[in-house]
Amino acid sequence: MASVCRVKVVGLTGGIGAGKSTVSEALRERGAVVIDADAVTKELQQPGRPVFEAMVDRWGDRIVAADGTLDRQAVADIVFNDPAELAELNAMVHPAVGVEIARRLEEAKGTDQVVVLDIPLLVEGGRHATGGVLVVDCPVETAVDRLVRHRGMDEADARARISRQATREERLARADFVIDNGGPPEALDAQIDAAWAWIEALPEAEAA
Repeated sequence: MASVCRVKVVGLTGGIGAGKSTVSEALRERGAVVIDADAVTKELQQPGRPVFEAMVDRWGDRIVAADGTLDRQAVADIVFNDPAELAELNAMVHPAVGVEIARRLEEAKGTDQVVVLDIPLLVEGGRHATGGVLVVDCPVETAVDRLVRHRGMDEADARARISRQATREERLARADFVIDNGGPPEALDAQIDAAWAWIEALPEAEAA
């Protein structure tokens, strides 16, 4: 017998530099429960966790910082330009992250919460069922400028990272609602309000 599961699950994605984290935090402030895939990954990569141990077994102490935590830059230096190494990393990390996200979604079943799955690679991965996909979009040149000015990235590095993600066109093709974050910050609030109204109007999910 089916029971009503009132939780609403929305996927949130956007390219690096698009401002997805800003939108995610704004949705949290409006009452959403945000499951942040990047944050889950960092939790699973804490010392003593199986993912951390698997990574150290593979790459050794060169990926361990002086304080015993994961040296993320060292990992990036190893895998960023090596598809084989990146595939090994993904095989260690992605299944564990998927299991943890599924566990958190299970906890939300039967509630009237809005759950936002904040997943940078939602389009590339395509694994999570959602009631709708919200895409934060901006021109590539705007994203590059933000990464250089606000994150201190080298321009070539910023462009390389963008090139390894889904294209704007691919993300927009998957979008059910788009927030255009190519303009000034003050233009964002009204769009987030509109996105929240869209989310609240989504039909409630049903689960067995």
